[in-house]
Amino acid sequence: MLHLLHVVVCVKQVPDSREIRIDPKNNTLIRQGVPSIVNFYDMHGLEEALRLKDQFGARVTVVTMGPPPAEKGLKECISLGADEAVLVTDRGFAGADTLATSYVLGLAIRKIGEVWGPVDMVFCGKQTLDGDTGQVGPGVACRLNMDQLTYVCKVADVNPETRRVRVHRQMEDGVEVTETSMPVLLTALKELNKIRRATLPGMIRAARYKAAVWTAADFPELDKTKIGLKGSPTIVGKTWVPELKKANTVRVEGATAQELATDLAGKLWAEELPKRLGW
Repeated sequence: MLHLLHVVVCVKQVPDSREIRIDPKNNTLIRQGVPSIVNFYDMHGLEEALRLKDQFGARVTVVTMGPPPAEKGLKECISLGADEAVLVTDRGFAGADTLATSYVLGLAIRKIGEVWGPVDMVFCGKQTLDGDTGQVGPGVACRLNMDQLTYVCKVADVNPETRRVRVHRQMEDGVEVTETSMPVLLTALKELNKIRRATLPGMIRAARYKAAVWTAADFPELDKTKIGLKGSPTIVGKTWVPELKKANTVRVEGATAQELATDLAGKLWAEELPKRLGW
């Protein structure tokens, strides 16, 4: 009997990047009053998991670590087609850096495997809009002792029978085609796919759905020295918003392409001539 693929997707509720502000006193993001969205790289990971569900009938479970309002993002994932959702939330998890976050998510994914069956694949976004480090996905893979395929721009082949996965990875100097075996963790680029829209039945199910909520008490093996601020060695020395650079622009006018080209050439020459003459 063929094993039903179980795919877990890690998602994070992040501040809308268009509304981000920095607290100058403690160098942290000001989240109060800022609208939240699901990190869009994570959504591309979810879309790829849902495509595996369409193709193989895979089970898709989404998980997030965050405050109770993060359940809103999980409901969005359910509306798109995810089967189950888990919110990992506890005051003890607050202030976690990437090391502490990957530790808790690793425990959560192990527990997901115990509740809904062994996990074959994990998807994460390549990075989040707020932290922008790209460290959580690889950190989770290390915690779970999984192979990791990062910066994935195409999933070329998934074979449930041989349990092999082949992907294209975007590198600085080109694209690498590589293959490994399950279980495996992949980090998704936005080029991986186009995110689907929620269906009406999906939205109705999401409105009624209650995510599983797990706290620190649900993880008997939890080491409290590895969570929250205590388990976060990262120190933010300084944050700042880059200054906007103003660019000089010139309007080119004309009714046809020839007129536009003539006007552009004239204005460029008018700017260059004084330089050549030393004016």
